[in-house]
Amino acid sequence: MLKVHQNAISNGTNGTNTTRPMKRSEFPNDFYFGAASSAYQYEGAATEGGKGVSNWDHHTHRNPDKIKDGKNGDVTVDFYHRYPEDVAAMADLGFNGFRLSIAWTRIIPTGKKSNGVNEEGIQYYKDLIKELHGQGIEPFVTLFHWDVPQALEDEYGGFMNSKIIDDFRDYANICFDQFGYDVRHWITLNEPFEFTTFGYVDGTFPGTLEDLGTIPYTVGHNMLCAHAAIVDLYRNNYQKSQGGKIGITLSIKWMVPLSNEHTDVEAAARANDFQFGWFMDPVTFGDYPSSMQHLVRDRLPKFSPKESLILKGSYDFLGVNYYTAKYVTHAPYSPLELLKLQTGSEWVHVYARGIQDVLLSIKEKYNGPVIYITENGIAQHSSLTMDESLNDVQRVQALNDHLFYIKCAMDAGVDVKGYFVWSLLDNFEWRLGYTERFGIYYVNFNKEHLQRNPKNSAKWFRKFLSE
Repeated sequence: MLKVHQNAISNGTNGTNTTRPMKRSEFPNDFYFGAASSAYQYEGAATEGGKGVSNWDHHTHRNPDKIKDGKNGDVTVDFYHRYPEDVAAMADLGFNGFRLSIAWTRIIPTGKKSNGVNEEGIQYYKDLIKELHGQGIEPFVTLFHWDVPQALEDEYGGFMNSKIIDDFRDYANICFDQFGYDVRHWITLNEPFEFTTFGYVDGTFPGTLEDLGTIPYTVGHNMLCAHAAIVDLYRNNYQKSQGGKIGITLSIKWMVPLSNEHTDVEAAARANDFQFGWFMDPVTFGDYPSSMQHLVRDRLPKFSPKESLILKGSYDFLGVNYYTAKYVTHAPYSPLELLKLQTGSEWVHVYARGIQDVLLSIKEKYNGPVIYITENGIAQHSSLTMDESLNDVQRVQALNDHLFYIKCAMDAGVDVKGYFVWSLLDNFEWRLGYTERFGIYYVNFNKEHLQRNPKNSAKWFRKFLSE
């Protein structure tokens, strides 16, 4: 049916540069530039402040063999305690936006509102949001960045069960009520494709299932219904009075046909359907892509008329996470290939032009939505010395090249409103642990004080944003 090749396309960052130096002044005045983060990857303080146990707390301690270096996010970059200095660093660079996520278990430790709400956790996020505003930085807040309360996993299987929709709605309702007048950009879910496939197809994320039957599609379905329920709640109860916007963040690898043969072209289209369209089609049109309905119809849940109605158009903006591209060719049918579109630790191959192709494709196929690039970046291996890491020439070029192609897409009519680099700081990178460094600031994990040092990419950003 299709095969996704491990070798990816490369462009100017590997030798043949076709871009030019970019300046902040080339983008609209109200364009957001910032960094992206998530609670489990940044906060640490795993047992402090009344926080409950999440699936990632549980997973990293119970299954250290699933993490490349066997480590966890108990401390990570200690953002919970050190956010004032990190927010100040963002302001110093000239950032006007910061994407963060709220840890469900800091708000409701067990995941169920009936078991009690954690006021200390609510105050922490109020303080963080206030700090951001005080430095002129707009918070973009993600409600779910993969950290399910472990109590809900134990009780009914988390997103494998539709019961989670009501509990997620209760949690979101508290967030809107407590933070909504200070947050103008809400994101319901981060990358449901990765959450679903890593946890329930290859078993390396919490869930730890290797299933090619109905479970991954059930998980994805419940995530979509939860998203729609939250958007419906916000639009009906909060949006008019609070004046904010709500969206979803989806990942996309640009799938490039290996040849111009129509079979390869069709295979690339199917590959895009089975990663991006899986979630984008329902939130735009109210149903799954026709290719999915045809190829996995016996495993794919169906939306009720009511579910389809509230899903259709259930975003004010779209968050796009773009890192890399893949070649695709037609191959004999394999359900594994339809779902396993990700690779392991060496998964980011820089193809900056792909971000332009992605944006133009989304504009054409999905009615020209408002888009924020909510993640984009490249990694360095942890084996590099600090001095080698600080001199991140490839990252500097990649940042410039991606911004060049984003601007090309904007000039062609794509409505892009912001760009968030992954990430401000080196941090815990899920199943890769601390073996890959995505930060524009180097974090010394071998020292207790977790010293931050700006890489050349941070210095480049400061210069770019001043021009």
